[in-house]
Amino acid sequence: MTAEEPAALSLSLRPPEHRVSRKAIGHWTVSAAIGWLVVIGVQAVVVATSDDPPSWLSVTLVLCCVLGPLHLLVMPQWRYRVHRWEVTAEAVYTQAGWLKQEWRIAPISRIQTVDIERGPLEQLFGLARITVTTASAAGPLRISGLDHDRAVALADELTRTTQAVRGDAT
Repeated sequence: MTAEEPAALSLSLRPPEHRVSRKAIGHWTVSAAIGWLVVIGVQAVVVATSDDPPSWLSVTLVLCCVLGPLHLLVMPQWRYRVHRWEVTAEAVYTQAGWLKQEWRIAPISRIQTVDIERGPLEQLFGLARITVTTASAAGPLRISGLDHDRAVALADELTRTTQAVRGDAT
């Protein structure tokens, strides 16, 4: 057992302190709206251009027209209330999801890489996501919906912190 292991064993899963950027609500809304528009659009074109469209397609079109707006109203707000993150000298804490929620904790000594990613919509909203790859079989930790400048500062902080911790992150 190394000097870092007792500290890692004392870490407990708890709600992280920081919320993601409020701009994430808009990003999640637009992202989901694009998906709903594609689904509804394809169904509407088939129903409108078919001589005898299947009745189930008309039913699913109506359902999508009702469920889509409800999803767009509820999901982004719910995700914003759930998504949280925190970085301490000992660990990275994340909480994400909306229907299926995930809480994760990774000791700083286990971090192998820190990446910043920005898709086109994230760039439009000034957001970024950080991926913290660890030596865990559970996979990397992701913090989505961060303000781009905050994500850059956080990546720098994590890089400095992990360089100061002894060990090989395995």
